[in-house]
Amino acid sequence: MMDVQEIREYLPHRYPFLLIDRVEELVEGELIRAYKNVSINEEVFNGHFPQAPIFPGVMIVEAMAQAAGILGFKTVGKKPADGSIYLFAGADKVRFKRQVVPGDKLELEARVVSEKRGIWKFECKATVDGALAASATIMCADREV
Repeated sequence: MMDVQEIREYLPHRYPFLLIDRVEELVEGELIRAYKNVSINEEVFNGHFPQAPIFPGVMIVEAMAQAAGILGFKTVGKKPADGSIYLFAGADKVRFKRQVVPGDKLELEARVVSEKRGIWKFECKATVDGALAASATIMCADREV
């Protein structure tokens, strides 16, 4: 289990772009389960959409990528403070199945598929109340900064 203070050690993101509130399970080299509480106070809802707030799909994909980044960092025993960063390198098979709205708990899961020369591939999904909201194959590149 990781709280937001420990999460901030493994992700360089900060408000308003830190999209992981808590890690509930992490098995290094295998999987991570984390979540983001979606609040009406998110800045993105000022424009997406004021009368019918929907959490943007691109933000859901980013949240899945951040969860995957934590898993990668923990697996190799690195942190951004060590001069390493995980860059979003691509997404395949992205699918959106359900809207995510204020009040939802966006549950995130990423599983390691492969790692070759610092390029990681993860199978990711985001659910709300057990219903699939989005899924994707996400690639991250481990790079020095």
